[in-house]
Amino acid sequence: MIRLLDEFRCHFAMLRKHTIGLTRIFHTDHLRRSGSQMDTALISKSSSGSMDSYSRRQTSSLALPHQPSRPPRHDQYEISGLTSFYLVVLGGCSSFVIPELCSNYITCILITLAINAILCVSLNLINGYMGEFSVGHAAFMAIGAYGSAIITVKILPLIPFSLSSFLTFPLMVVAGGLLAALVGIPLALLSFKTRGDYLAIITLAFLMIVKSALENISYVGGPRGFLGIPPLTTLPWVYFWAVVTFWIMRHFIHSKWGRSIIAIREDEIAAEAMGVSTRSAKMMTFVISSFFAGIAGGLFAHQIQFINPSSFDILRSTNILVMVYLGGVASLSGSLVGAGVFTILYQILQPLGVWRMVTMPLLLVLLMIFRPRGIMGYQEWSCFKLKE
Repeated sequence: MIRLLDEFRCHFAMLRKHTIGLTRIFHTDHLRRSGSQMDTALISKSSSGSMDSYSRRQTSSLALPHQPSRPPRHDQYEISGLTSFYLVVLGGCSSFVIPELCSNYITCILITLAINAILCVSLNLINGYMGEFSVGHAAFMAIGAYGSAIITVKILPLIPFSLSSFLTFPLMVVAGGLLAALVGIPLALLSFKTRGDYLAIITLAFLMIVKSALENISYVGGPRGFLGIPPLTTLPWVYFWAVVTFWIMRHFIHSKWGRSIIAIREDEIAAEAMGVSTRSAKMMTFVISSFFAGIAGGLFAHQIQFINPSSFDILRSTNILVMVYLGGVASLSGSLVGAGVFTILYQILQPLGVWRMVTMPLLLVLLMIFRPRGIMGYQEWSCFKLKE
């Protein structure tokens, strides 16, 4: 019995030695395939004392050859700057041709899509890149819409000489955007001391204030709305403003201001400790976001030719939020995708009637559960990236 136990102990010790040796050899072979520069002689030195001399010699002799560093991998679908320019020019030419070939309904949908894209990317600057939470974006849209409409209907007729709409329309839209940016300055000041849910409550209260003020100003029609706005918004104009908006946003995000607001999103205290002027960055972000929301409002007013305070309620802000989080936060590509998907779904779900208002928030809930970052969250197409 004792002899059997001794033989069993010897066989077990030999099996353990060979198992350890094979394990080290297989591990060394795995390191070679993965391109590691580590010499497996270091592995053999760290092996247990039970490993026999043969296994150690076999392992130490397997020195990995020098592996040259691999060149950086480039995206095979990368779009060059010249190709992007050609696509923009092609889109501009198409904006003149589509209204002639397609129905007014298709043209109206495309105009709405471009306006939604401007709204989406302007709100994404605050909610996505800076990491704040604003729910009052429709207020800036309302200010831009009413500001440009007042200039068109009430101020331009007082000028003794006539001006071409080709010259006056962009000036009216810019004036509406500047008015919205001016009103956005106090909101930026309030953001210095508040963040998160508290800022959301402040922006919601700001939306209610603007809506109530418009309902009680008889000069702009009060609750009945503003009539007599000429139909100056065309597909070429909205395409022009959409391209300008995305171009400015692209360069702003890749500038020092863009890096500052991204640092604020990650950690505001650490960003301020590293010398980032958080107040200046927040002020610049709110002003630019409000300006382009006003631009979208001016285009919207001259598209539907009638605006009233009910057009800029909390439901409008909710729709913009859905577009932002559907397409993806902190992404210019996501803003474009979110605006396109939302606009098309909004038209497809028209037969549902009132239930359409239930479907959109439900879509947002499902998106937050299964894909919180959205479709293109923190990702960009190559055409929206600046070359290093």
